[in-house]
Amino acid sequence: MSDLPKGAFRLEGHIDVPTERIAQVSEALKDHIHLTREEAGCIFFNVDACSKVKGRFLVSEAFVDEAAFEFHQKRAGASPWAEASSSVPRDYKTWVVG
Repeated sequence: MSDLPKGAFRLEGHIDVPTERIAQVSEALKDHIHLTREEAGCIFFNVDACSKVKGRFLVSEAFVDEAAFEFHQKRAGASPWAEASSSVPRDYKTWVVG
């Protein structure tokens, strides 16, 4: 059972950063995490390095609703994070908490 409110929008998964881009992506990630956590609709936003796969970052996030998530996507898509992480493979699943 989820502690999240009904209608919350969730995303879980990972990104796989090529070794030669880890430093660049990690640096941009600091500001990306800070800015995302400051968004009005963000419930939580966690991105952590995977201890088992080099260059993999585990992503777990929740927003109050899909509109808040879409706002996040739009803001992030026009940020330095988008440039730093462009073409980095992502494997995410999303769902609405029921």
